[in-house]
Amino acid sequence: MDVQELIDRAEITDALTRYTLAVDDGDWDALDTVFAADATIDYSESGGTVGELAEVKKWLAEMLPAFSQKRLHTIGQVGITFTGEGAEVVAYFDNPMVISDGSGGERVVEVGGRYRHSFVRTPEGWRSRHLHEEVFWTRGF
Repeated sequence: MDVQELIDRAEITDALTRYTLAVDDGDWDALDTVFAADATIDYSESGGTVGELAEVKKWLAEMLPAFSQKRLHTIGQVGITFTGEGAEVVAYFDNPMVISDGSGGERVVEVGGRYRHSFVRTPEGWRSRHLHEEVFWTRGF
């Protein structure tokens, strides 16, 4: 592994962290630092939407806060395979969220799986052109 590959791996890993922070904090415009402008995002396996970045940001802003105000992603293993000017990235995730229990209290629900990204190098840095959220399990729903 050469120095450039180490730098590329670090930049891609930083983008994954920016993604979880943006979603957890509800900072939807920060997703512009993770995704290319023409990116597609597929949340269908968790019952969500599929679309281009702008429409998914709008959907997240409307739907996610109504579902849960308290979110805390964790990214685990990250596999990066470079493919010329791009990279295929698989990142394990655990996403617990606090929701209303319907009786004035709260309960935790959780989704676990893998984020599958196709990253490309852009003038602004590494950006995801496609995200597919692959759900392996849920708990508490």
